[in-house]
Amino acid sequence: MMYMHQALEQAVQFLTSTITTPPTGEAVVAALLQAEKTAKQDKIHYSYQQLQGTWRLGFITGTKNVRQRAGVMLGKGRFLPKLVKIQLSYFPRESSDAQGNVENSVQLGPLQMMLTGPVQFYPRMNILAFDFTYMKVYLSGLKLYAGYIRDGKNREVSFYQQGIKEQAFFTYFIVENNCIAARGRGGGLALWFSCP
Repeated sequence: MMYMHQALEQAVQFLTSTITTPPTGEAVVAALLQAEKTAKQDKIHYSYQQLQGTWRLGFITGTKNVRQRAGVMLGKGRFLPKLVKIQLSYFPRESSDAQGNVENSVQLGPLQMMLTGPVQFYPRMNILAFDFTYMKVYLSGLKLYAGYIRDGKNREVSFYQQGIKEQAFFTYFIVENNCIAARGRGGGLALWFSCP
């Protein structure tokens, strides 16, 4: 367990309680960058089991390209509105400690979209590679669509034979009981908090 910067503790408290004043986006980004640097220097390694569970996205920076294009909109990072519910859930796979499945759920009012697919964890680098191969869409609980996307059935079969350079991934640098943080392949930072 690593020491968490005060801005990250405040961010998690803001995201998980009724506290109405968050830390500044700049302070959260600086704390995330420091945590990432510390994790690399200390050669901290995590396991896929530590990531299993459901995590709600609370803070993002966007990728380097998006930040350059969006400028003021994303700035150096922002908290997601509480009415937008974006969750990641990681599930184990019986045959492997480093493989499993992911479900990414986005809910806005009565509309919910869920993407699922395989994951592979590389503990030496704290990288979780993933692919979204199947999608479900619901409106007020009524299923509107369910099916493979972008040749998902074939991609699912070949996922574990692909190299990391061919996959989307997150590099995790904070994995705690109440929060996780990672840098995406595109360079953006994200902070999730644990869902009960």
